[in-house]
Amino acid sequence: IFRLSRKHRVSKKWVLDISIFEFKHYECSFILLMLYMPSSHDFSAFKKTIWNYYRKHKRSMPWRSTRDPYKIFVSEVMLQQTQVDRVKTKYLLFVEEFPNFEKLARARLHEVLRAWNGLGYNRRALYLKKSAEIVVSLHDGRLPDDPRVLMTFLGVGAATAASIAACAFNKPTVFIETNIRSVFIHFFFAGKTKVYDRQIVPLVEKTLDHTKPREWYFALMDYGAMLKKKQRNPSRASAHHTRQSKFEGSARQIRGKILALLNRYDSLTQAVLITKIGDKERRTPAILAQLIREGLVVQEKNIVRLP
Repeated sequence: IFRLSRKHRVSKKWVLDISIFEFKHYECSFILLMLYMPSSHDFSAFKKTIWNYYRKHKRSMPWRSTRDPYKIFVSEVMLQQTQVDRVKTKYLLFVEEFPNFEKLARARLHEVLRAWNGLGYNRRALYLKKSAEIVVSLHDGRLPDDPRVLMTFLGVGAATAASIAACAFNKPTVFIETNIRSVFIHFFFAGKTKVYDRQIVPLVEKTLDHTKPREWYFALMDYGAMLKKKQRNPSRASAHHTRQSKFEGSARQIRGKILALLNRYDSLTQAVLITKIGDKERRTPAILAQLIREGLVVQEKNIVRLP
């Protein structure tokens, strides 16, 4: 390594990828040298490019114009698995109906699900309400700024917790989301395939603007969104890239239909509900049972309704 660093005049700070291989009852660790860390000059040029683009083309989003941790928390949960354009309209309506943690915590679940309708992955609405209840009961109505505490909330993983800390509290946390991943693959892994997040994280940390982390992450996300519109999605080179399964005819679609019908009719017998779904493959009973277990639907004898 030292001979190579002298010969090629590269930094001695290297990114190491540790792979663990298991053979029978033995575990062997191999340290694989993957790539050298780009120079400080490379990082400076990268940051200048991102900031320049952001100053000229930054996107206007309602959750970016507020510093209210509650509203930012709502937006982060909505944006987990839903496209920005769909979130924009629903977000404004949602925070108008439920303007703070207290109001959301007191709401009936069917009211929250009704406001959530159209965003998909309705389990997130339940998790959002549960989180509001925790904030009110355990944190005096104030959202914690510690990612470790945020990760104890249902549906909030490490990346979401770090993003909330950065966007709501301007904390210099390190995380990756789809647009950020695209940016780093585009600039530092051009032509590579199967790029792991663990290879990207040191670069995210190295380039993080500690004085303006909130704005820096906004800038990265906007640049990544632009890349996806103008070229082949760089994130396809990620080892974690997956394509969402087809929605039409999927269990996700049936789940949505069940909740939409119960929103419309308040309550139905299971037989009527199954008939209205029109599920030729007869998956509705099993999917309905799953919704009941998750707490999204309540069953009283043969009647089902929203909580």
